[in-house]
Amino acid sequence: MAVSISVVVLLLILAVVFLRSGGLKATHALVCLLLGFFLAGTSMAPTIHNGVAATADVVSSLRP
Repeated sequence: MAVSISVVVLLLILAVVFLRSGGLKATHALVCLLLGFFLAGTSMAPTIHNGVAATADVVSSLRP
């Protein structure tokens, strides 16, 4: 568990650096993909899923 959390933090930092640099290349996208994969295996996954689902519900209920 401690190893996967440290990998998640490392990949999160790399993804932020890549996105801030302005050019998201194929290798950068691979890092983002791995970040999502490792986040799905952590204990934060249900919280992230519930937050995204709640945000999607709010956005879908908005009328222009």
